[in-house]
Amino acid sequence: MHRVGSTGNAANNTRPRKEKRFTYVLRDSNDYKHCSGINCVKVGSPSEGDGKDFLVTGSRDGTLKRWDLGEDAAVCRATFESHVDWVNDVVLTGDDTLVSCSSDTTLKTWRAFSNRECTRTFRHHSDYVTALASARHSNIVASGGLGCEVFIWDLEAAMIPIAKVAHEGTEEGTIDGSFTSSVASTGDRATNAKSDASVPHVTPPQGYSPIPAKGHKESIYALSMNDAGTTLVSGGTEKAVRVWDPRTGTKQMKLKGHTDNVRALLLDPTGRYCLSGSSDSMIRLWDLGQQRCVHSYAVHTDSVWALASTPSFSHVYSGGRDLSVYLTDLQTRESTLLCMEQEPVLQLALQGDEWLWVATTDSSLNKWPARERIIAKKLQRASSFVAGSLPFARVRACLDGSAPVPLHSTPASVIPGTAGIVRHAILNDRRRVLTKDAEGVLKLWEITRGSVIKDFGKVNFEDKEKELFEKVSVPAWFTMDTRLGSISVHLETPQCFSAEMYAVDLHVPHATEEQKLNLGQETLRGLLDRWLSRRRHRAATAPLANGDASSVESGTGGEHGVEKRVTEDTHDDAEMHQSKVIPAFEFSTTSPPSIITEGSQGGPWRKKATDLDGTEDEKELPLWCIDCVLHSRLPPRDNAKCSFFLLPCEGTSLQVLTQGKLSAPRILRIHKVVNYVLEKLVLDRPLDDNASDSTSTSGQGSNHQSGNTYGSSRQSSRPWQLSKPGVEILCNQQVLPPEMSLATVRAYVWKKPDDLTLYYRTVPSR
Repeated sequence: MHRVGSTGNAANNTRPRKEKRFTYVLRDSNDYKHCSGINCVKVGSPSEGDGKDFLVTGSRDGTLKRWDLGEDAAVCRATFESHVDWVNDVVLTGDDTLVSCSSDTTLKTWRAFSNRECTRTFRHHSDYVTALASARHSNIVASGGLGCEVFIWDLEAAMIPIAKVAHEGTEEGTIDGSFTSSVASTGDRATNAKSDASVPHVTPPQGYSPIPAKGHKESIYALSMNDAGTTLVSGGTEKAVRVWDPRTGTKQMKLKGHTDNVRALLLDPTGRYCLSGSSDSMIRLWDLGQQRCVHSYAVHTDSVWALASTPSFSHVYSGGRDLSVYLTDLQTRESTLLCMEQEPVLQLALQGDEWLWVATTDSSLNKWPARERIIAKKLQRASSFVAGSLPFARVRACLDGSAPVPLHSTPASVIPGTAGIVRHAILNDRRRVLTKDAEGVLKLWEITRGSVIKDFGKVNFEDKEKELFEKVSVPAWFTMDTRLGSISVHLETPQCFSAEMYAVDLHVPHATEEQKLNLGQETLRGLLDRWLSRRRHRAATAPLANGDASSVESGTGGEHGVEKRVTEDTHDDAEMHQSKVIPAFEFSTTSPPSIITEGSQGGPWRKKATDLDGTEDEKELPLWCIDCVLHSRLPPRDNAKCSFFLLPCEGTSLQVLTQGKLSAPRILRIHKVVNYVLEKLVLDRPLDDNASDSTSTSGQGSNHQSGNTYGSSRQSSRPWQLSKPGVEILCNQQVLPPEMSLATVRAYVWKKPDDLTLYYRTVPSR
């Protein structure tokens, strides 16, 4: 311990600028299942005639998956991971290109079959991108979102800058002429990004700009385009259907009739007829030539969120918030309840004329028989009805007791998902998290190594949380959420470096009692272990180019250009930590965490920790993470110490050991205070006085006084279990257990904002 100087921690009082956040996502299963609702589903056919159909799904877990469709089952063949938020829609263009949009405000293009790479990221939208539309067998794609924007993209033209760089291998200076002056200053992105998915993808400079469909005043929820790419329709919170010419972005007409948000749109192949589904529960058929609504269908009892039509545009499948999927004949208005889902329906996709895939807010995907597989007699026996034309007609029919019976009760097949996490609680030790999934199963996670340590099954969440409660105080060094259906742990500097533990508590082999580990630093080392090892392997096997790598390795550059390590590297501890991950921080390689972060260029990206190849630098990773893992440099931290007064109990004749306040690490245990008092009183001194627990911070080393250090016994890793001290420490008239830390005493015993006050007294020897 040491006295607190009058100047305190006056150094480094300037407020730090906002740094990039580092997030890792944990999964408790393999990568072949979605763990959150499926927002979009599309069916594709291979270019070769003898190939099997395939399915592409986009989920709220932030990933896309491609499935090969067999007779009896679907097999996941690829997972596409780069979005950092919900995937909201996906379209197939050309023979090998997927286009996806996300709540992370981006569009991304992917090689669906060749190597599954994210080939391009577009960041033109200002808010969530919610809908896509494409022309069949064309490179024209439209995107819309909550930013009141619709953009029309020619993907072939948009990809030219990347293709030129990849093919010609030119430096950015030779292709400046193809870009506008507004992006010429960031031309070095092209060389860094190239077209290699081995590095986190960033948006290269763009000479191409999409065509904006100007005129939207509110958010966009739905888009559709005809096969020829000559007509585009959009709908959203404006409660109207707007029609555009996608070749020029000019508005052609505005169709009014819905009384609530337009949530789904379909154009027939010719572009003359349009179907719209709305939150007013109605489906409307529009004749664009006549610029009016020609039919209205009151089929659902709640919002209509999904539409799919037969190729001839004679029948429409619809689903929505009421969990039902209907088949409606647009000519005769006859509607049949095809099936009932367990969750609201988000999107529908037809596989030929025989099967209908239904995506819902659940992580599983169901396949139901479509119209061509339904026997005519069975269809006739079904409790069908004639759809009304007035809003809420179906609601009144249901209230009258005439609700239809589903034609099918069970799906033909299911692509199962994993139950997503819907609730969580961070335990007091700040290393364990209790979660509850959508099926009611509770699990206990250790987030410092990303694994489930116990499965409690279906038990009461509140009761289990109370059972796991421990009276311990650890700084909140991370935050987390379960928006993606899984655990997302967020690390921000300097808060993530605020928690420490003794190495012996983490069962580190050959650790001394005084050795402390920073939880944030060790977690980052575990997450980036593959990145660090591959980076060092590259440095060892490849010659250094232009001195760049040497400057990075030496740590002489960067905004934190200080040579001093914050961790006290006595002996060879630092080298051990850099070369070997402590078991308590080893992450799984079979189900590795995903990294979500961003560097100094581009925007956020996501990738498996095991896919990092060591080439990522400050352009892709936050500089503070590189400093921590590569150079063992940590930023200045607040509240690493706990100040307190140490006084004799009233009524005792013990001397006052020190004047003023003392300061020690927050994690210091009471048995160390006992030893300190024993030494000062020259009573039963511990056997080993050779070393003391250094408690001064890097900025307070000058305030350390040798007269206030104390020895500590190291005869075992738990000395308070063997020694029988003749001194007790009290706080608020409560005797403190020797294993309790100062932070815990302050939080659960002292319970005041003032400096902690501890008292000591002697007890008879035992």
